Amino acid sequence: MARVSYRSADINLMARMMRAEAEGEGKLGMLYVGNVIVNRLAANCIDFKNLRTVSQVIYQVQGGNFSFEAVQKGNVFYQRARGVEKRLAKQNLDY
Repeated sequence: MARVSYRSADINLMARMMRAEAEGEGKLGMLYVGNVIVNRLAANCIDFKNLRTVSQVIYQVQGGNFSFEAVQKGNVFYQRARGVEKRLAKQNLDY
């Protein structure tokens, strides 16, 4: 059973964010970024209340800025997701 509900489009979006935020950190760093996304989605605490989709987590604005810097400043985020990142994103969402 998946940790959170998701669609196939969420895998691509999450994979792009994982690469943009942690490509230089290798697979483990990208998995950590994926864990942050899934944890924020599952938390439902005061800072992450009413976040129900991967897209809402990634595009969340806090204090006037996006929660993930790559959304605003990262040209890597707007490139296509590669197979390795998609597999890592699916792994994060499923386990």
